[in-house]
Amino acid sequence: MKDISQSAYNIADLREIARRRLPKGLFEFVDRGTEDEIALRNNRAAFERIKLRPRTLIDVSGRSQGITLFGHELKMPIAIAPTGSGGLMWYEGEIALARAAAAAGIPCTVATGSITAMERIVEQAGGRLWFQLYMWPDRSLSHKLVERAKAAGFEALIVTVDGAVAPNREYNLRNGYTIPFSFTQRNVTDVLMHPRWLLGVLARYVFTTGMPRYENYPNELKNRITARPMGKSRMVSDSLNWEDLRVLRKMWPHTLMVKGILSPADAILAADCGADGVIVSNHGGRNLDSSQAPIEALPEVVDAVGKRLTVIVDSGFRRGSDVIKALALGAKAVLVGRPTLYGTAAAGEAGAGRAIAIFREEIDRVLALIGCRSIAELNRDHLILDKRWDSTD
Repeated sequence: MKDISQSAYNIADLREIARRRLPKGLFEFVDRGTEDEIALRNNRAAFERIKLRPRTLIDVSGRSQGITLFGHELKMPIAIAPTGSGGLMWYEGEIALARAAAAAGIPCTVATGSITAMERIVEQAGGRLWFQLYMWPDRSLSHKLVERAKAAGFEALIVTVDGAVAPNREYNLRNGYTIPFSFTQRNVTDVLMHPRWLLGVLARYVFTTGMPRYENYPNELKNRITARPMGKSRMVSDSLNWEDLRVLRKMWPHTLMVKGILSPADAILAADCGADGVIVSNHGGRNLDSSQAPIEALPEVVDAVGKRLTVIVDSGFRRGSDVIKALALGAKAVLVGRPTLYGTAAAGEAGAGRAIAIFREEIDRVLALIGCRSIAELNRDHLILDKRWDSTD
């Protein structure tokens, strides 16, 4: 079968392939934001407001984009963000995505809401694997999940903290997509119009393991889950607090990160609780509309805690130049989510690999064009943060 993802020249091309291949409701679940999608648009606009200041006549022939993150050598300054719908993009898409990350020499984060059990991903994909945790109202069940991740061999735990309540993604309600699947006239018509996905993904689950569901949920929850709109089907806890993070710090002996930080004050509290890293994020514009773009919040967070812990950032990254801007602002790495989901939807492991390769090619090109031989050479002098040109330049 021809790998159509290799015809993609950029992430936008992969997005278009995914749009054609996926049922509309499923594509919108991955692609869209929340409410009026102000945050979604601003995440991209914020990158456009930052300009690059190149240096010239520098020998960049020996450049490298390798970094050291939490003591491990990575071939690129990116990692795969937790995206629970990978298994709906492609049959066992989480395994495909993790394999692509392993081949590229970068970490992949497995989400609490993944369709494939964490143990199977470890067994069949390998590589550097992180696990993302949502804390449930019953803390003991979440703690059991942490113990599972520890036993499975995950090297890092990411605690997502920006989802105290379910987000208001109205398009999911209109499209009628739920986990586990329930059938309505609208979504049945939608699925039938995409036979390749129906036969290649949904039907394969139905005839092997049954309807897709959250395989990392404990049996006492997994067996009780009723069909609810995607995005509202996962359990959330509005009582999560800093003491919960301190407990997790005692439980988890490896790298611990806190995801969903936009406030420097919260970053300081995360450091005080013993976190090894924070991920500056607004959930890709999918939770709180009108929230600040993470790339705009990044400098203040770096200034507040950059000497105490590792600062990573996500949300809205579509180009290698976006990654370069974040690294120049002080981030140690960038998480990418939707781009590799688009790739996975396009062609499974090969498509995810193509998304990663696009970032690799673009990062390398931008490094050369701004006169940098390594990621370590990047700093804020390479950026123009004010929309007005400095007349002394």
